Amino acid sequence: MSGPETIAVLGGTGSEGGGLALRFAHAGYSVVIGSRDAVRAAEAADKINGRIGHSRVRGADNAQAVAEAGIVLLTVPFAGQVKTVEALRDALQGKILIDATVPLVPPKVSRVQLPEGGSAVAKLQALLGDGVRVVSAFQNVSAHHLADLGHDVDCDVLVCGNDGAACEKIIELVEAIGLRGIYAGTIDNSAAAEALTSLLIAINRRYKVPGSGIRITGLPVKEKA
Repeated sequence: MSGPETIAVLGGTGSEGGGLALRFAHAGYSVVIGSRDAVRAAEAADKINGRIGHSRVRGADNAQAVAEAGIVLLTVPFAGQVKTVEALRDALQGKILIDATVPLVPPKVSRVQLPEGGSAVAKLQALLGDGVRVVSAFQNVSAHHLADLGHDVDCDVLVCGNDGAACEKIIELVEAIGLRGIYAGTIDNSAAAEALTSLLIAINRRYKVPGSGIRITGLPVKEKA
């Protein structure tokens, strides 16, 4: 069933997308894993269902995944960001697109290499137009920690976007999987979150840790329900 609580994860066969799909499904959301290869997507979905003990995840090709969802999460590598979305431009109209793209340029992924104009996500919003509400989020969350449901991910999620209601919706989604979402300004501010990923990779290497994260201090602490 399609609807605002159905989330499509494009790139869900990868580590970051798969980790987020796992967390969403574990939190009770209906998830469609999208891939260029629907068979691979179905296999990834079956693995997640086996882990959570419920049939909340299914696999499909990218176009079908977008058609079934109200919220779409893009977790493909930077090199495939624009190509993936251009093919789905019409289907994305009227939806919220969460873009977790980080402009990493191998082999020097620990060096900040933002694209011309500053933000890869802001460029995508300009490409798609106002009919798609693009929200930047999840760039700085470790895939290693997301994949471990027993691990309390000690990380804040910076949420940037031009549509306030869409950003609030994604903050609710972030908090539903046990993280803290923080509104960090308009879509252009995504450049800061995108750059932080390379810094965190450098920190991981220097201190030999699997997934450092960020915390924003000085904010009121919300009471947990």
